[in-house]
Amino acid sequence: MSPARPGPAAVTVVGIGADGWEGLTDAARAALLDAETVVGGRRQLDLLPPRCAGERVGWPSPLRPAVPGLLAAHAGRRVAVLASGDPMFYGIGRALTEELGAAAVRVLPHPSSVSHACARLGWPQEDVAVVTLVGRPAARLAAALHEGRRLLVLSADAAGPGTVAALLRDRGFGPSRMRVLEQLGGARERTTAEATADTWAEPPGDALNIVAVTCRRAPDAPRLGAVPGLPDTAYEHDGQLTKRHVRAATLGALAPAPGELLWDVGGGSGSIAVEWMRTHPACRAITVERDPARAERITRNAERLGVPALRVVTGAAPAALAGLPRPDAVFIGGGLTAPGLLDACWEALAPGGRLVANTVTLESEALLAAAHRRHGGELVRLAVAHAVPVGGFTGWRQAMPVTQWSAQKPPGSEGRAEPPAPAASADPVTPPASPRTPEGPPDRAGAAT
Repeated sequence: MSPARPGPAAVTVVGIGADGWEGLTDAARAALLDAETVVGGRRQLDLLPPRCAGERVGWPSPLRPAVPGLLAAHAGRRVAVLASGDPMFYGIGRALTEELGAAAVRVLPHPSSVSHACARLGWPQEDVAVVTLVGRPAARLAAALHEGRRLLVLSADAAGPGTVAALLRDRGFGPSRMRVLEQLGGARERTTAEATADTWAEPPGDALNIVAVTCRRAPDAPRLGAVPGLPDTAYEHDGQLTKRHVRAATLGALAPAPGELLWDVGGGSGSIAVEWMRTHPACRAITVERDPARAERITRNAERLGVPALRVVTGAAPAALAGLPRPDAVFIGGGLTAPGLLDACWEALAPGGRLVANTVTLESEALLAAAHRRHGGELVRLAVAHAVPVGGFTGWRQAMPVTQWSAQKPPGSEGRAEPPAPAASADPVTPPASPRTPEGPPDRAGAAT
C-alpha cells in the first residue's frame, strides 16, 4: 500500500460491462450519479443514462502519459473513472493507483471479460493463461503456446482473432482450436463456432472480443518447453550461440525471478536474454551486442520466441552500458577481455544481484579466476560431449569446455547505479580464434563447439 500523493482529488473507478447501466451495482450507480467529472472511453461513456449529469471527458490517446495532466485538470472535483470489467485486471486501475497511491483510489469492480468467458466455456479460471494484445505486440502470444494449454487472448480490435490465427499458424500451432466471444454479458453477446487456426475464415466481428484458444502443436513443429534450455535450432544464429546445455546451467546460476532486469552483455544470438524473459512475463532484459547484424538477429529471435519487449542495445561494452537501468543480474558471454568490462558490470549490479560470466579462452579464464579471488562465488568447468558416428560405430565428440564464474553481490554493499566510463588501458589481449570457434568474439561460451 503506497500513501496518497498530494495533488489531484481521490477518484472512484467503476467497472462497467457490455450490459451497461443495468448491470451496475447500486454503489457503482451512486458514484456515477454523484460525480462532477466522469472519465472514460467513448464506448463506456455512451452506456451512461442522461441523468448522470457530470462532465463527460474522453481519454486521449496515448492514454497512460495523459493520466497525470487529466487528473490535475479536474483536481478538487468529484471524479469517477469508467473501466471495462475489472479495473484492476489489465485496466486503468493500475495507472491510477500508481499515480495517486492505493489509498486515494476507490475501485468498484465488475466481472471481467475473462470471468465471463470462463463461465461460458466451462473453463476453471485458475487453469487458464491470459494474454493481452491491447497496446502490446501480438508476438508476445508465442511465449504462452504449449500443447494442451488453454488461453484467453484479449483482443485490441475486431482484427484480433485473425491476428491470433495467423500467429498460431506461423508458430506451428495451426491445429489449435479457436472460438471468439463478443460483447460478453451484454444483449449482443455472441460466440463463434469452433474452428482451427489452420481453417480460420471468420470475418472481423465486434471490436469488443476475447479469443479462446486450446493449443495444439502441429506434428512437425519443434517442441519448446517452459524451462531454459530450448533446442539450439529454435534460434537463428551465425555460430555465436550459448549452446543448449550450457545455457540451461547459465540460467540456473542467474536465477531469474519475476520483475527482475538482466543485462546480457555480448548478446550473440540473444538466447540468454530470451530465455530469461520466457521464465515469467514480468522478467525484463537488455542485451548489448556490438555487431549490428547480430543485434538485428537478436531482435528477430526475441520476436519469434515470444519476448518482443527485449531491448537490444547496439554498441561495445563497457561504453554501451552507460545510462542503462540498474540490473538485478548480469550475464557476460562475450568481450570479457575488454578493459574495465568485468568491473563495470560488478559495480552496476544492485546489492544482492548476481553476475555470471562464461568463457572458453585461457585469457578470459584468468580474469574470472582473479574475480573469484576478489569476490568469491563459484567457479566451475562445464564439459559436454555428444555421441556421433565414428565409422560404423558411435563415439564421443567433446565440445570446448566452458569456464563459468557466478557470484552474488553482498546485500549490504554499495554500487553505482550506472557503470563508470571505461578506464584507459592497453589493448585487450585477444587470442586467435580456435579452429572450432567461428569468427567473432571468442568469449561467447558454447559457440560452435
